[in-house]
Amino acid sequence: MSRFLTPHAAALPSTVPFTGPETLERRQGRAFRARLGANESLFGPSPRALAAMQAAAAEVWKYADPENHDLKQALARHHGCKPENIVVGGGIDTLLGLLCRLTLEPGTPVVTSLGAYPTFNFHVAGYGGALTRVPYAGRHEDPAALLAAAGAQTARLLYLANPDNPMGSHHPGRVIEDLVANLPPETLLLLDEAYADLAPPEAIPAIAADHPQVIRFRTFSKGYGMAGARVGYAIAEPGLALAFDKVRDHFGMGRIGQIGALEALRDQDWLAQIRRNIEAGRDRMGRIARANGLEPLPSATNFVTLDTGRDGDFARAVLAGCQEQGLFIRMPGVAPLDRCLRISLGPEAALDVVEEILPQALRAAGG
Repeated sequence: MSRFLTPHAAALPSTVPFTGPETLERRQGRAFRARLGANESLFGPSPRALAAMQAAAAEVWKYADPENHDLKQALARHHGCKPENIVVGGGIDTLLGLLCRLTLEPGTPVVTSLGAYPTFNFHVAGYGGALTRVPYAGRHEDPAALLAAAGAQTARLLYLANPDNPMGSHHPGRVIEDLVANLPPETLLLLDEAYADLAPPEAIPAIAADHPQVIRFRTFSKGYGMAGARVGYAIAEPGLALAFDKVRDHFGMGRIGQIGALEALRDQDWLAQIRRNIEAGRDRMGRIARANGLEPLPSATNFVTLDTGRDGDFARAVLAGCQEQGLFIRMPGVAPLDRCLRISLGPEAALDVVEEILPQALRAAGG
């Protein structure tokens, strides 16, 4: 351990919240036949966005615009708000880390759900926040319990994803609106809407961009199919949005990603087609699940969570069997959610691999 670390940094584990498929492939010495564990879009980006990025590659010698001006203007038009409401960053993960840096000191109370997106917890720990985790209510995060915990802990931050990862569930927008209306005055809601572009319209709450207690996170990684470009953004009241300039890497965005995201945003017809592709994928995944005695949970995302009806040990055995056979999938990491498997959706060829390998892994696990 380096002697130059702060005591807090020295006490933190050196971990990566997710084990990437590349790591697993190196361990196994072979590539996966289907990569369906990271909720990437196997359907890819808009051809227009891809062409724009290919053209931009010739000018990769240039730094990206440190103010993200054109993309912020376009996002503001898309969401009907002001450019001053928009923060652009290297994916939601980066923005969550910057938000924690801006708001947390050692011991600052933070509330999230037990089993929710672990990268947020990673950032909270990194800045010394005191994390309270509230159990899910069945297949959903529990807004009432989260709100009660935020009040009891005098929480600075409350994290909620809608639609949810890892279960794929969602709350109607009115439920989120009610949560916002009852936030303790000292609490900021971090509303992670990574899958909002794929969710039903009724899942999206009506929250003013200038609301002083809400910051909403969106991404080009899911519906827009640009996970590798690392383009995320947040919508917040101007004072909070401007504060990101205090701590962000001003040349942190890649020029190619900026240009690709701008063109992807213009091609809403492609996004509509992706929604149709995902709907078809959900239907087929449901048939595969039921044919194997699993319950496909309703999904508002680009993945389907399958309830094995057993326990975490069984689900882990199935997961290992799938990986051994060349199928990369994931599962929730916390009981009782860890009884489930989570499989990203993709083209027919990818789902063919699921249909072939899943029953073999279930039989090997004793299912």
